[in-house]
Amino acid sequence: MPDPERIGRWGYRTFHRAADGVTAVDLAAAAARDALDRDGLAVSDVDLLVLAHSEMPDYPHWDSSTALARALKMRDTQTLLLNEGCASGVTGLALVAGVLATQPEIQTVLFTAVNRVSEFHRNRMTVNNAVHSDGAVAAVLRRGHERNRWLATEQLIDSDLCDWFRTDYGGAVEPVPPEGWSAATAPPGHERVQAHFQKDPQRLREFGGQAIDRSIAVIDGACHRAGVSRDEVTHYIYINDPDGIADVAPLLNLPLSRTNQEIARRHGHMGAADQLTALGELLEAGAVEPGDLVALTGISIGMRWYCSLVRA
Repeated sequence: MPDPERIGRWGYRTFHRAADGVTAVDLAAAAARDALDRDGLAVSDVDLLVLAHSEMPDYPHWDSSTALARALKMRDTQTLLLNEGCASGVTGLALVAGVLATQPEIQTVLFTAVNRVSEFHRNRMTVNNAVHSDGAVAAVLRRGHERNRWLATEQLIDSDLCDWFRTDYGGAVEPVPPEGWSAATAPPGHERVQAHFQKDPQRLREFGGQAIDRSIAVIDGACHRAGVSRDEVTHYIYINDPDGIADVAPLLNLPLSRTNQEIARRHGHMGAADQLTALGELLEAGAVEPGDLVALTGISIGMRWYCSLVRA
């Protein structure tokens, strides 16, 4: 990238890059096996397999959730594929709740989220103001479980901004990039944002304020759905964006020690895997205790603001 020091200014210390030949399904399968082993479960215990996939799929016209099932030797297990960018690792919890409400026979869900950057399609350092990492996480969700319960999900979108951060080449509209194009030298994602506001600093600042307001609004909306107040939120877990975390946590009267800021510095932005990874690490460290109310939030392509509440 032309300005490597910018990464340091964003607050990141490291990021993850998968080895060549390791696919998104490979990463998701490793995380899924780990989750099953931790819970002492066999693949036959899983009634629904969910894959939240926040990057370019391994292949077009291909269901990576069923490919994940094959990798786990689940031949006929029901699957669900989610691809709302990095939101799907959080908003997908509400979709699972909907499946549980309509299919009472489902008792155990294996929920996985993966991010594997295709460096042919984009430069992981210039997509936006985050370093994009490769990573996967998995969690076992059980009907009626007493701990770490999903309570509610809220979302807001601004469809006028749906083209921000899109990948221009490789899809049906422009399947082949022009001669000489390379993700390494393509314009960074923030140029499309600046062009939208005609590089007007005042308009950019106003949008920054609106983005923060919407981040708070989805938390309030989820709290309303769950019948709790914002003051009851004890932990704020955002996408792995250290600056974004620092902007919102004070508005919730939460110290940065009750956020995922340090985890974000260590891992980089792992797309849909960010929030569940952070929640798992905070639970293992004892930083999130039984009864705590955790807000899993973020901003994603769409543009989409979202929040799911989890009672530890």
